[in-house]
Amino acid sequence: MPPAPSIGPAVVVSDPNAKKILTLRVEGSQRIEPETVLSYTKLRVGIPYNNELLDQAIKDLLASDLFADVSISGVESGNIVLRVRENPIINRVILEGNKRLKDDKITKEIKLKPRQIFTRTAVRQDVARIVELYRRQGRFAAAIEPKMVTLDQNRVDVIFEINEGPKSKVRQINILGNEVFSDKTLRGQMATKEARLTTLLSSNTSYDQDRLAYDQQKMRQFYLTNGYADFRVTSAVAELTPDKKDFIITYVVEEGKRYKFGDVTVDSDIRDFDNKKVAAGLTIKKGDWYDAKKVEDTVDSLNQSAGLVGYAFADTNPEFTRDKEALTMGINFHIAEAKRTYVERINVTGNTQTQDKVIRREIRLAEGDAFNSFQVKRSQDRINSLGFFQDKFEIKQSQGSAPDRVVLDANVEEKSTGELSLSAGYSSLESFIIQASITQRNFRGKGQELRASVNYSYYSKSIDLGFTEPYLFNKNIAIGGDIFRRDYNAFNFAGDTRQTTYTQVSTGFQLRAGIPLTEYWSLAARYGLTYDEVGLASTYFNADGTCNVLTAGSYLCSALGNRWTSSVGYSLIFDSTNSRLRPTAGQKFSVSQDFAGLGGDVRYIRTRVDGTKYKNLGSGFIVSAHVEGGYIFSLEGKKPAGVDPIRITDRFYLGEPDFPGFDIRGIGPRVKRTPYTTDAAGNQTLVTDRNSIVDDALGGTKYYNARLEMQIPLGSGARELGLRPSIYVQAGALWGVTRPLPSATFPTTIDPVTGRVTVLPLNSPGFAANGQQLYVVPSTDAGAPNATTTCKVGYSTVAGGTCVGSSINTLYTTPTSPFLEEFLGDSPKPRLSIGTGVNWNSPFGPLRIDIAYALLKVKGDDTKLVTFNVGTQF
Repeated sequence: MPPAPSIGPAVVVSDPNAKKILTLRVEGSQRIEPETVLSYTKLRVGIPYNNELLDQAIKDLLASDLFADVSISGVESGNIVLRVRENPIINRVILEGNKRLKDDKITKEIKLKPRQIFTRTAVRQDVARIVELYRRQGRFAAAIEPKMVTLDQNRVDVIFEINEGPKSKVRQINILGNEVFSDKTLRGQMATKEARLTTLLSSNTSYDQDRLAYDQQKMRQFYLTNGYADFRVTSAVAELTPDKKDFIITYVVEEGKRYKFGDVTVDSDIRDFDNKKVAAGLTIKKGDWYDAKKVEDTVDSLNQSAGLVGYAFADTNPEFTRDKEALTMGINFHIAEAKRTYVERINVTGNTQTQDKVIRREIRLAEGDAFNSFQVKRSQDRINSLGFFQDKFEIKQSQGSAPDRVVLDANVEEKSTGELSLSAGYSSLESFIIQASITQRNFRGKGQELRASVNYSYYSKSIDLGFTEPYLFNKNIAIGGDIFRRDYNAFNFAGDTRQTTYTQVSTGFQLRAGIPLTEYWSLAARYGLTYDEVGLASTYFNADGTCNVLTAGSYLCSALGNRWTSSVGYSLIFDSTNSRLRPTAGQKFSVSQDFAGLGGDVRYIRTRVDGTKYKNLGSGFIVSAHVEGGYIFSLEGKKPAGVDPIRITDRFYLGEPDFPGFDIRGIGPRVKRTPYTTDAAGNQTLVTDRNSIVDDALGGTKYYNARLEMQIPLGSGARELGLRPSIYVQAGALWGVTRPLPSATFPTTIDPVTGRVTVLPLNSPGFAANGQQLYVVPSTDAGAPNATTTCKVGYSTVAGGTCVGSSINTLYTTPTSPFLEEFLGDSPKPRLSIGTGVNWNSPFGPLRIDIAYALLKVKGDDTKLVTFNVGTQF
């Protein structure tokens, strides 16, 4: 209830004939005491009154918003009765029809609340507030109809019936006064877009008053960066269409003349700056077209340069000299005098889990050091690279206790560093995948990493455990270790059918250590011990347990066996990227070598070189250039003819997913077996059905791979979904294995008339399980006609048993259908593909889709247009 006004002394009516109030009574009040009602008026018993005083009393009571109606009776007799009808009390405020704006968004803006006094004025004001809310959402056709439902005890329910209407679009953008640049060019600079089919999914087609001012600023920036220093927007009008659905926006502009840079000088009050040398190093040159963006960049560059020599609060002001006749803009960059600053204090705040030392050890300045803006930026990048805090972390600078003191504030916002993943997915490489992993990248708040993962798919199974301590005993020495067991099934393609060739079960561990050499260079060392068990599918073995060269090939048979691999290696790494997680600038380079032969059964040196450079082109476009290569050199003795000294399981492989446009292991040396068939004319030809062709990838000992990629920016909504599209071009090759010996030499016949060569099946002798040769008993034998036996003469019911009888048996053979075996792809010639891809951090796990087309390939390479992977990372 509003407080009663201060009435002051009773009003004296000067008319001597005026009547006096004999009695004064209030009727109709229920909740409000009569004395309170009278306190809002100037009426008192015994004072003279007239019509003016009574009218003012009615106005005062209605102005209190407590009463819906007020009347006065007894005017003639002096027995004044004030009859009032109180405003009802609000029982509920109900919103109906609102879908785009939730109830909580509206109720916090309106003033009507339950248990308050209802007034029509308040209702009208709240209707206006709700309409304004919808206008901010771009819904200018929204209509609000208030209704009141009367209840007992003088209570009401207030209902706002809301018709939200469609979102008001920008139907048309008109620009008047532009002659140099077309309407289309200028519209392209604006955030607001015209509602068209091509902008159907854009949120920028709705009308927004704030965006209107932003678009004017964008137009101004565009003209200023193109030399039009006098450009201005003289008017900007947004008109609602007659149907109140859309807007038509009209800008009137004055372009002015185009300017060039005049004399460009530097005037520094800081003694460490040589004005002429600094001016000579500026990117702005006399005679270039005026560009306001270059001026801003130069100011930032000069301030940063001052920061490099310890002036944290350097202030550079561009002083313009405009010559309207010569159309030149001279600029003098004045660097005001400043004191060399020192770091007074470094504050680390916001870290509730992460220990202070984890953050402070990444800061490249200490308290008391001379300020250096480059070191501040480097510290900022290193903290961001930890991945423990929200993106876009910045180290703030503030004035210290003296002009030459600066305080650095590292206010972090922690994010979850623990990851528990239980996922299932489908991959074009692995078929169905089940993955479970748990990772803590900031274990105990010390920056330690602890991880465990289990992966299961049709072709691979693995379990990995790992731990990394980045700072051993608070020294800049990283150590870590991994133990693992990996069960991998290699495969080939018989057309679209993928079939297992050899199996590899690896069990082992690796120990790692690393130390920094400089700010950007580091050295890592490792030792690993692995036990590999390599076998073949049962279909590749003879009855006696030996490897069947005809079906498996000599290249697979030579890979069989169990071996220990004991290796020691190192990596020399250079890393100047601004983030280890998602770099946008800087470069990475590494040289790695692993020596296998420190004990064990395998001896080789594996060398790899890897380099990537990132460049931010602005507006969200990130270009990266990646180059890598490798070579394996065997330290073992000479192998038999056709056997490469590097095992098939130790070689490099290239293809999907590292090389989109090609299938898994689709690049490099391979053996293809193409069966012969007979056409309708009875002529022998090679089959063309891919499902009948066996394709075995052999890997290589040398490779190179280069990729040029550009990330394409998306709107904020797509970024929040984790979508990151890119386009790329990629080139590479894999080669360098010993040509395997032919698996078989098939007999041939030549037609004496046509000269056509026909390849015949190969008959191979059969063997029993004990290794003895098999024979066939003649069909004329009375004892065991056509039976197989190990007896050359006679017959035995068991292999190697006593031969009974005198039958002369023939050699048992099994025919192998003829096929053409080709060794392909062993070439350093570049393969080239071009494509586009998108990464998506989906609810099912990371997803990558690529559409890539192979422009250059070598005979034998397997290409693939579309690839995708879900549920695991590769």
